[in-house]
Amino acid sequence: MNEEKITIKNGKLKVPDRVVIPFIEGDGTGPDIWAASVRVFDAAVEKAYSGKRKIHWEEVYAGENAFNKTGEWLPQETLDAFQKYMVGIKGPLTTPVGGGITSLNVALRQKLDLYVCLRPVKYITGVPSPVRQPEDVDMVIFRENTEDIYAGIEWAEGTADVEKVIRFLEDEMSVKNIRFPKTSGIGVKPVSKEGSYRLAKAAIEYALMEGRKSVTLVHKGNIMKFTEGAFKNWGYEVAVEEYRNQVVTERESWIISNKDSNPDLSIEDNAKMIDPGYHMMVEAQQKEKRDEVETALKLMPTHGSNQWKNKLMIKDAIADITLQQVLTRAKEFEVIATLNLNGDYLSDALAAQVGGIGIAPGANINYVTGHAIFEATHGTAPKYAGLDKVNPGSVILSGSMMFKYMGWHEAHDLIWKALVKTIEQKRVTYDYHRMMDDATLLKCSEFGDAIIKNM
Repeated sequence: MNEEKITIKNGKLKVPDRVVIPFIEGDGTGPDIWAASVRVFDAAVEKAYSGKRKIHWEEVYAGENAFNKTGEWLPQETLDAFQKYMVGIKGPLTTPVGGGITSLNVALRQKLDLYVCLRPVKYITGVPSPVRQPEDVDMVIFRENTEDIYAGIEWAEGTADVEKVIRFLEDEMSVKNIRFPKTSGIGVKPVSKEGSYRLAKAAIEYALMEGRKSVTLVHKGNIMKFTEGAFKNWGYEVAVEEYRNQVVTERESWIISNKDSNPDLSIEDNAKMIDPGYHMMVEAQQKEKRDEVETALKLMPTHGSNQWKNKLMIKDAIADITLQQVLTRAKEFEVIATLNLNGDYLSDALAAQVGGIGIAPGANINYVTGHAIFEATHGTAPKYAGLDKVNPGSVILSGSMMFKYMGWHEAHDLIWKALVKTIEQKRVTYDYHRMMDDATLLKCSEFGDAIIKNM
């Protein structure tokens, strides 16, 4: 049977049994990691499907390897391959030195409009952790991938362009709070309704499909009201407009619960219960709270009598307190939807709780077109290149995620369970070996062998 490409129809991937998957080996330790990982992938597919399904791996190039071969850091042929075959996987890439592309990873995401950075974070028993209860961590982060300050709209201090921008802000927009305009660089932070909607939709649909209990919109809207605050508001909007019977907001749950507990409770008394500062508000603010209560109480037929407890909870949290609470109240977070910079901080901080970024999987996905690139979330670690030493877990688990995305759940399960078993046996690479008692030190390739043996 000839290999075929993945297609999408009515929002669902159609994956042939013999499928072409493009891959970027990666720079630095990339070749070591890929050599171990691809054997794990092929073994899982063979064991799960006994030859019925097979992957043809098509190598494409980016980063230092591509530059040495073609003189380009990100050849058009590579973008064309990911565009054509829809789903691919990559190792870590070198960031070019000097001008031009500042990050190949960001460039791939933006050029293919991979608007979701998907980062699941789940503790594996036995992995060394700096926190007391890492087993409480089982979260999935949906990080917006194409907007925020990562859009790359900025001007350097001292340039003619930044002077134009500052003059426009001061003269045309009456901006008075640029503290040192003569020596400032300026960046722009675009956050759109469309971008926020599609990110929130992806997170909500994932949570519903996976049977998760909550989606938390993480933002800094108390300071950046028209960007981060708008992201939060748009997240709530899309939830109640498109998934009304399947979701409840946190404030709605308070209002409905109050009414369930006391059917005679007045609208005003309910408002006072959910906002203790109600008595200090001006009349317009009090009316806004009463209107909120009245609107929520219209849900009583579908959400009252504790029915809301079986709905997906939509809530929000300020970014800085979230970074604290994922340490102190990890069980309260399941699916997190957030903007680009917040998601960058959160995903790495959470990875540290469950063993480090060396074993953290990731994906960049466009849920509308179906395009997805699964990737190592760590750097190239060039000083370890060719030593067969580093942990290949990030790429291996990213490949496992890829199989799940493709609908090849049996291959996903084989890899996940075998990797967990290998770590529980304390057969690990140097990064974990140095933090575990009585562990067996394995090379990168040997760790791949151990996973295959444990399938």
